[in-house]
Amino acid sequence: MKAAVLTGVRQMEVREVPDLTIEKDTDVLLKIEKVGVCGSDVHYYETGRIGSQVVEFPYIVGHECAATVVQVGPGVKGLTIGQEVVVEPAVSCHDCDQCRQGRENTCFDLRFLGTPGQGDGCLSEYLVMPEECCLPTNGRISIEQGVLCEPLAIAVYAVKQSNPPKDADVAMLGAGPIGLCCMVSAKAAGVRTCYMTEKIEERVEMARKGGADWVGNPQEEDIVAAILERQPLGVDVVYECAGQQETIDQAVELLKPGGKLMLIGIPREDRISLSIDQIRRKEVTIVNVRRQNACTQEAIDLLATGKIDADFMVTHRFGLDRAQEAFELVAGYQDGVVKAMIEM
Repeated sequence: MKAAVLTGVRQMEVREVPDLTIEKDTDVLLKIEKVGVCGSDVHYYETGRIGSQVVEFPYIVGHECAATVVQVGPGVKGLTIGQEVVVEPAVSCHDCDQCRQGRENTCFDLRFLGTPGQGDGCLSEYLVMPEECCLPTNGRISIEQGVLCEPLAIAVYAVKQSNPPKDADVAMLGAGPIGLCCMVSAKAAGVRTCYMTEKIEERVEMARKGGADWVGNPQEEDIVAAILERQPLGVDVVYECAGQQETIDQAVELLKPGGKLMLIGIPREDRISLSIDQIRRKEVTIVNVRRQNACTQEAIDLLATGKIDADFMVTHRFGLDRAQEAFELVAGYQDGVVKAMIEM
């Protein structure tokens, strides 16, 4: 089968790799239909690592995908050949301390698609996953919407973790895929006002069209002053989706006393800093969001019922043979890209 393989830093090529086969009774062989290019994939592409997770080349990345069932193991009961499924990229052990506490997203033995040391990714023609990670769409959503369920599930989880009060005023810093997913998820959860910030003008316009109540560009105005002019007491929750020291500092300034800072973006640096004076005096709660936990089905349902519209986020489409072009586009924030899809 063919796969797009990282062969070095900023080097990718399409290669023939060994075919995959079902090994366990509950395995499912999937034909990958579309793959979304995620910011974490691009970290591996640009630097070969995220923190302590270091790529050993050659390596296949990718974890946002939707697929069609090709073959099922003898123990698979809920899937049939030809079904379209959303692929949940995390495989938990269900037995460790974290899993027993209902924290399968921090499972000690977690395996996640396209993560060094845990397994190859889905940027290939076929993939084998356990049945529990294959969520049928039953024709309720499109293949592209199925791919969007992975980042959307993260946002749904982040909003749940933030537990915004009724009629909350919130801010999302960064209008990339995760920031936009947080915005539409917060809107679906009933928050009153969503403020967004973004440096790329095309994304500013996309955030406005997608439903943000106010969007500002920090390169053109003092976004903290502009939001606090509208919210003199500050906002209830800030979803930091850019992974930048600058936006983390802005988030602390924007929060009202007792507010929550949700850290979702992945910084490239190993360390960040926080103004201890401000977060102590405001008694700010800081929550790190580690992917998501059992929110993929909810993401499917939100899209299927029309409570969330995420279609506008898909801006570019490429064939597998142009995978490196897609990664370069996303890495350079070129051409107003938000979500690039690679079509198999």
